[in-house]
Amino acid sequence: MIRSPICSVLGHVDHGKSSILDSIRGSCVVKGEAGMITQAIGASIIPLDTIKQRCGKLLESMNMKFTIPGLLFIDTPGHAAFTSLRKRGGALADIAIVVIDINEGFKPQTIEAIEILRSNKTPFIIAANKIDLIHGWKSSDGSVLKNIQQQSPDVLTKVEQKLYELVGRLHEKFSMNTERFDRVEDFTKQVAIVPCSAKTGEGIPELIMVVAGLAQRFLEKCLDCNVEGPAKGSIMEVKEEKGLGKTIDVIVYDGTLRINDTIVIGGINEPIVTKVRALFEPMPLAEMREKKAKFRSVKEVRAATGVKISAPDVDKAVAGMPLIAVRTNEDIDKAKEEVQSEIAEVIIETDAEGIVIKADNIGSLEALIKLLREKNITIRNASIGNISKKDLADAESNFDKDPLQSVILGFNVIIPDDVPVPKKVKILTNDVIYRIIEDYEKWKTEAAKNIEAIQLDLLTRPCKIQLLTGYVFRQNNPAIVGVEVLGGKLKTGMSIMDAEGNEITEVKTIQLEKENVSEAAKGKQVAVSFPGVTVGRQIKEGDVLYSAIPETEFRKIKELKKYLTPDEIAVIKEIAVIKRKENVVWGI
Repeated sequence: MIRSPICSVLGHVDHGKSSILDSIRGSCVVKGEAGMITQAIGASIIPLDTIKQRCGKLLESMNMKFTIPGLLFIDTPGHAAFTSLRKRGGALADIAIVVIDINEGFKPQTIEAIEILRSNKTPFIIAANKIDLIHGWKSSDGSVLKNIQQQSPDVLTKVEQKLYELVGRLHEKFSMNTERFDRVEDFTKQVAIVPCSAKTGEGIPELIMVVAGLAQRFLEKCLDCNVEGPAKGSIMEVKEEKGLGKTIDVIVYDGTLRINDTIVIGGINEPIVTKVRALFEPMPLAEMREKKAKFRSVKEVRAATGVKISAPDVDKAVAGMPLIAVRTNEDIDKAKEEVQSEIAEVIIETDAEGIVIKADNIGSLEALIKLLREKNITIRNASIGNISKKDLADAESNFDKDPLQSVILGFNVIIPDDVPVPKKVKILTNDVIYRIIEDYEKWKTEAAKNIEAIQLDLLTRPCKIQLLTGYVFRQNNPAIVGVEVLGGKLKTGMSIMDAEGNEITEVKTIQLEKENVSEAAKGKQVAVSFPGVTVGRQIKEGDVLYSAIPETEFRKIKELKKYLTPDEIAVIKEIAVIKRKENVVWGI
């Protein structure tokens, strides 16, 4: 039997995800027949007959025989809903709508939504919302295409311009071929854009029509399910309900779930085995996002639908975990193995080395892993829940091998107050996956620069000095001479060579305006003490001397050349010329 396709709605905050859902729901409520739309926990079930009544000639124009029973829209909009709901092989949603404010265009969560959908290979269409806010737009009844054509020439130009800005950005960012839905030539190669307004209802019938048509044409085989068999589902939310205690809101995508059924739920450490005490559906047309929503008890539910389950021992259940109902005791062990193997697809130590990542639910974790893998970022450990002492210890242990991997990325998680954070561990958290990865890459670039700069400071830096005439303060033991730094930076402890490449002394102390300093930059005139040499013998007034850079250090400095100043680069070239008089391959 074919079940209803499950459709999720994603998009940037304030672009109209909730309004689109409300408009879809409202547009499908036929006057005098309010009961034709069924409210499930966290979902709205719209039967095919209602869709046909609402879309009318639009569906007829598709010349398609519909076998899907209707559409099930997930009512909890946004990434949380999409990423937390999954089944074996990927996201639970069969198809999705990405809502974009046609006036604002792309935002970070828009990009993230499309990245997540593409990584899960979930087909989607784009709702270009808020056309009614285009300056000069006049709303009217009828199809959105007819309404567009009835606008004034300047408004029509604005509409086309904004649509093709979306088309251009989608191609630029994702190499995607997109087009207005009525201009699409091949739905397998082009993503449809439906201009609409959740506020006025314009374009909403067209949106429903395209979703239904795509689901029927391309998803029919995927929607085949065994309605009479034991239920399979995914936990959407874990809630505390007055009089019931902890309950779980579940989307059932296969089979039938009944009171007294044994259910096996995937767990972080081990599966949860419990029995359904009660099943609840909301009252007809109740708004499920309201805290005071009223429920009615039912004896069973069939896929695809949403339901609230009251059962013992669900306190440790986590959003996104798989659920399987079993009818016999013999099936319990098999179900345990199945749910845990599904979790193992995500919660694994993916690489021998890498960063640590955390997320609030299994779907979000999976989305984060996929996006990191696409960027070739290795992951040592990935798990659900807030950041723990073990996570910090795992990240800290990376520091000695690679400080850039001493990192924890957290999506929708916190660091408990009683968990001390080591200085060696960098923690980056955000409620937008796209932002976490962006922040990590930015931090990694800066940290790499700092690490390389530190490595360079440990080497003998290029330096060129000249002994000033008339400024010999002591001839020897040690010799103290006035010098000018011609290039690079002079440092205490630095070995010094003459213009022939012979190492002759080192910098013992540096004085600037009678104060001891550890270094002196280009252009400074300072007094320097040189042990082991005598002025007039090994060194003379007016001599030009250089830092004596060991050949191994010279090679490392070349690798870090981008951190040298222009005058340091000039000095190091002079040093190479001097050293290669004796050995032509020195430093190569």
